[in-house]
Amino acid sequence: MVRRITWGLAALLVAAACSAAPAPKMITYPSGTEMASGYLALPEGGGKKPALVVIQEWWGVDNFVKAKADDFARKGYVVLAADLYRGKVATDPDTAHQLMRGMPEDRAMRDLKAAFDYLRSRDDVDATRIGSIGWCMGGGYSLALALAQPKLAGSVLYYGHLVTDDATIKGLSVPLLGNFGGQDKGIPPDSVRAEDAKDADARTDAFFEKVLKKK
Repeated sequence: MVRRITWGLAALLVAAACSAAPAPKMITYPSGTEMASGYLALPEGGGKKPALVVIQEWWGVDNFVKAKADDFARKGYVVLAADLYRGKVATDPDTAHQLMRGMPEDRAMRDLKAAFDYLRSRDDVDATRIGSIGWCMGGGYSLALALAQPKLAGSVLYYGHLVTDDATIKGLSVPLLGNFGGQDKGIPPDSVRAEDAKDADARTDAFFEKVLKKK
């Protein structure tokens, strides 16, 4: 009896280890002739999953962005938070401003499109169900990625630069969700994370459930 119980516990432990999600990590992936990097978070379980390109604020891939990536992975998505600053993270507004201004926009877009291609190439990703999401600076880039990559299944932006050109808007085929704070007075970082965050995140979850998980 003791031996049977021992073997039973061992089998349960092995099964749990096999189904547990791998620890998040920084990875590299090709972007043109260069190598870009990003924070990769994976869900539990096997099979092909929907995926997300997560796009940073002007601070960089900091703990907030990583926590968001981890949260989406727990919800069943393969997540890649593209590191547009190539390893640099700001802790004060002046540095963040310098990093944002010093980042070539063409390189940033190339890295984001490469992040999409990387996710699409993975065996654990359903290539038809890849979305993007970004905050502040990243919100504008999430919209830009939707314009540049029509195979994106859905795009969410929290704030960010918007497009007003009629011809550009008419060419947009990717479903969009925009979250904007009605009381915003210049988008302070703390407000971005606190203003109606629960309501906005619920809308985001429902949107991705619709465009990425339901067939």
